[in-house]
Amino acid sequence: MTMELGNGGGWSTDLAWGLSLIVLNVVFHAISLGLINKAVASRLSGSLQHWHHVFLSVYVVGGTALSTAMLHAIEVSSWATAYRLLGALPDRQSAMLYSMNAMTSYGHVNLYLAPRWQMMGSLEALNGWILFGLTTAFLFAIVQKAWSHSGRVER
Repeated sequence: MTMELGNGGGWSTDLAWGLSLIVLNVVFHAISLGLINKAVASRLSGSLQHWHHVFLSVYVVGGTALSTAMLHAIEVSSWATAYRLLGALPDRQSAMLYSMNAMTSYGHVNLYLAPRWQMMGSLEALNGWILFGLTTAFLFAIVQKAWSHSGRVER
């Protein structure tokens, strides 16, 4: 079943692209968070144990935050690339800016998709909520792990 827009275009392409990108990004995000977690665990159990616990916590949490920010940038780029491939936005810069705006639900950029592609923009916002929720839970777990480890090292 295709939902029709006022301009005669359907949402089936938007849904196909949007849902595919959501699944792709969530799977990529989960795998990447697993790899980041593995790196954090090795830092906490490795040669960094001699560091003062505060510096170790800052190093681990800061590095993890930077890693997840880069991860989100890659995911924004995947949506921007799709907008360019579909001709939904005129150039790479506007596609990246629109995508970052949609992913973060910032909502203050004067870039708009044609009615034909607006469902896809909404799906990107949904993807952003899912990814930022996963990242928030992950960062919380990393902070707990770093603080727990620094307490063990100090004793």
